[in-house]
Amino acid sequence: MFAAPFKEFTAVESSNSSNILYDIINEDKITLTQFCQSLFDKIFSLKQTQIDAFIEHHICLAQEPIIWLNEFEELITLNEEVFSQANKNTLLQKIISILEIKKENLKLVVYNQKNKKLANSNINATSEERNFSFFETKNKLATFTTDKDKILFLTNEKFEYENANIEFTSRRLPDFATQCQQEIQHIYNIKKLTAELDSETQIDHNNTMPFTKLKINIQLNQLADIFYQLTRELFVNGKPMIDGNTNDIINFIANSFVDKDGNEISPQSIKTMLAPSRTEKRPKPHKRIDIDKML
Repeated sequence: MFAAPFKEFTAVESSNSSNILYDIINEDKITLTQFCQSLFDKIFSLKQTQIDAFIEHHICLAQEPIIWLNEFEELITLNEEVFSQANKNTLLQKIISILEIKKENLKLVVYNQKNKKLANSNINATSEERNFSFFETKNKLATFTTDKDKILFLTNEKFEYENANIEFTSRRLPDFATQCQQEIQHIYNIKKLTAELDSETQIDHNNTMPFTKLKINIQLNQLADIFYQLTRELFVNGKPMIDGNTNDIINFIANSFVDKDGNEISPQSIKTMLAPSRTEKRPKPHKRIDIDKML
């Protein structure tokens, strides 16, 4: 395993551990190599459904979360071979997808913090301990990636407001708890509508020619690179061999293939691999399938 140059160890003393499942314990001045190995041990021991929460837990511990995410991504990239040898390619792609989403969300939060100072006109109410601003709550809501986390956050905000000793209430803005509840209901309504639309789409799909996704037995980044070559590197009469919108290419791959374990392919992962600037996400030269030589 190759260690990444972490400037900040999100490890805690056992006496300060708040989540033994996700915490990395620092008993005796943990070294960089030990910290990186501990991260890997945790990743491989967790269920895939727990990876998002694990990364979120360490972001909350980090003083510079974006820098920590970049260093964590470097650790994963440096050790892609470890995932391959352990037959954990699906886990690798899931981590990459989660990291991309979290970095974008954190950048949005930083931008909002720098450019949108909380004005008194956006404060719904004030207690002895804090301001209650639904404007600020909505900005924080954008940092969560799942509906479950959003609902839990809003429910907790509502609970804190209803149990606080309120000293000031804005006459101009709606009640804070009411806005939180309306947002929770909106999330539920969107989930229900999405499920109904997906059901209708499935019915339409069932009425068309039966179709089973094709399984690939190569690395996902090799498949993405084949399409990258056909759309950006190989030309016929001055036009790409496959000419189309990048989003359509991404959707085609995600909707047409599953990985070698039969798992769905993440569109976000494909998007990252097809980005011209992300050469490190595509295969190294000795692993690349050279389409030009086959023609």
